[in-house]
Amino acid sequence: MSWFNYYGLIAVAIILIPNIIIAFVDKNAYANEYDNKVMLVLEQIGRYGCMAFMVFNIPYTYFNFWFTHALTVYLIVNGILLALYILGWIVFGKGRSVAKMLWLSIVPSVSFLFSGIMLSSILLIICAIFFGIGHITISYKNSSRK
Repeated sequence: MSWFNYYGLIAVAIILIPNIIIAFVDKNAYANEYDNKVMLVLEQIGRYGCMAFMVFNIPYTYFNFWFTHALTVYLIVNGILLALYILGWIVFGKGRSVAKMLWLSIVPSVSFLFSGIMLSSILLIICAIFFGIGHITISYKNSSRK
């Protein structure tokens, strides 16, 4: 894989599509009631870093797949995780239940971290950890505040 990861671009698009649709349909869907500046910053750095490093492979921070058939494993596991993510949007529907919020924060976090490990992308791994910690914490805190 070169400096541009087409598969990563598709994965990011699949994650973003339901979020964009919900943002247009429900203006309050992303209301944040949990006000912890450290977690908010951690989540945002992780979010935008993951989206960028899923698509762009930065030289000397990215070492490509590290075993035979790794691309196949990468595509299958990410395909399953993305299907689970979309399924979560469908199954849980509207509302902000703890189960929904955790599902929709854990699954993409795992996908980003898995991708970083498979691609041996140091920056993607770091951003995935930041995103996972921030996003899962914020999602849980927001869903439990009713």
